[in-house]
Amino acid sequence: MEIKIRTIEERDNLLLGEIIQEVFEEHKAPKTGTMYDDPALFALSDSFKSENCVLFVAELNQQIVGCCGIFPTAGLPDNYAELVKFYLLKKARGIGIGKVLMEKSIAFAKDYGYKNIYLESFPSFNNAVNIYLKQGFKHISKPLGNSGHTSCNIWLVKEI
Repeated sequence: MEIKIRTIEERDNLLLGEIIQEVFEEHKAPKTGTMYDDPALFALSDSFKSENCVLFVAELNQQIVGCCGIFPTAGLPDNYAELVKFYLLKKARGIGIGKVLMEKSIAFAKDYGYKNIYLESFPSFNNAVNIYLKQGFKHISKPLGNSGHTSCNIWLVKEI
């Protein structure tokens, strides 16, 4: 089993968009007001070109299987960034890829100088929410920032 983690490239856009939609469909997650129908879904590399953000791409045996990153979502408090686009295909779960993606993303945020990480989710992704809680994220009562993902109703923050 060969696992490789790298940053997003333009050639990844279509496949990552399809992976994200597949994960939403698998979990019967809301499609409107989420990443599923976000205009940036099939052009993710365009969103991660500045130095204050990153999107890591996971490959398993030379096939893209998921992603996770850090983004300074508009409207977040000072020193906050959002953990974004954390999606893995079913075949890539439970073997440590998600943990590596999250750790690399959090390390990037810390190295860049962010002090807190925010994320949004919903009950359909209950397994992921439980992982976030185990990683030290805490529930908050309302959304932060302006992600545009209005269907999300679970909001979490972690001090780093």
